[in-house]
Amino acid sequence: MLSITSASRVLLCMAPTDMRRSFDTLAGMIRQHLGHNPLCGAWFVFRSRRGDRVKIMYWDRDGYALWYKRLEKGTFRFPKGGDGSAAVEVSAADLLMLLDGVDLQSVKRGERFTLPTA
Repeated sequence: MLSITSASRVLLCMAPTDMRRSFDTLAGMIRQHLGHNPLCGAWFVFRSRRGDRVKIMYWDRDGYALWYKRLEKGTFRFPKGGDGSAAVEVSAADLLMLLDGVDLQSVKRGERFTLPTA
C-alpha cells in the first residue's frame, strides 16, 4: 500500500524504462537522466515501454522503497511533456489517479490559489 501525502513531490520519468532495473540502477538514472538527487524524498515514477508496468522509487528515512505494478489489461497514461523535459512533476492526487487508470489529459480542474514564486 502506498502512503503518499499531498505535500509529496512526484516526478514522472518521461523516457521508457527497462523494468528489470532495480534500486541502484534507478538511482543512477535519477541522477544522470533526470538530474535529481534520489535521496531528496521525492517519488520517482518510471513506466515500461509498453506502458503496462510502472515502478515508483523513493527514499524512506533509512533506505530506498520500490513499488511495482503490472496491469493485466490497459496501460498507464503519462501526460505529454510539451517542453521535452526528462521528467514531469505532478501532484500526489495526479499520481493516484494515474495509477487508477485516469488519463490526466482529460481531467478538468477548477482554479485554485497558489503562492507566487519568488
